[in-house]
Order: sequence, then structure tokens, then C-alpha cells
Amino acid sequence: MKITRTAICAVTMTAGLMVAASAGTASAQCGRASWYALTSKTASGERMNPSAMTAAHRSLPFGTKLRVTNKNNGRSVIVRINDRGPFIKGRVLDVSKAAARSLGFIGSGHTAVCMAKA
Repeated sequence: MKITRTAICAVTMTAGLMVAASAGTASAQCGRASWYALTSKTASGERMNPSAMTAAHRSLPFGTKLRVTNKNNGRSVIVRINDRGPFIKGRVLDVSKAAARSLGFIGSGHTAVCMAKA
């Protein structure tokens, strides 16, 4: 049986996420993040503010604060979860336009990040 580098990475990442989930943290979760700047209501019921340091995550409780670090340039910010998403395969987080600006990826639209509870 041939074991590929991709298979090893997938098993390692899955194991890491299982450990983080069992510890009740979002530590060591890495993936792709994008940004959005709507002004409609979020899943938490508050109005989306593109100037606020907020983010959307699929399952973390509203109000959770995360330190998000851009893996490409080392910049990091603290965001508060107030929405659900992202709904694009392969993405783990959607951040507000202000957070994306601070992280330095407005132009590209998405980037590799790691996030941990703040």
C-alpha cells in the first residue's frame, strides 16, 4: 500500500482537530480564510459591520474570540465570532473586511490562516 504525503497530512490534520475538539478549543486549526463585507444581519442577529473585527465560523459559539494569524505574513488579529459560515468548500473562516485588511489579504480575497482561542 502506497502512503502519499497528502494522506499523511490529512490524517495528521484530522488527528489534530480531534484533539483540539476533545480539549474544547479551536487551537491548531489551520485552513483557508476569506473576507466578506455585507451589511445584512448575521446569524447571531446583529447587523454585520465591515469595520468591526468579527468573523463567521461553522460551529464555534457566538462571542468566541479567536486569534487569527495569516501564515503568509505572520500578521494576527483577534476576531469575535458572530456569524455562520463559510459555505465554500475548503474554507474554515470568513472574516470582516477590517480583519482582512489588518491581516493583509484584501487584494487576494483569501489566504492561509491558523486560529486559536484568544
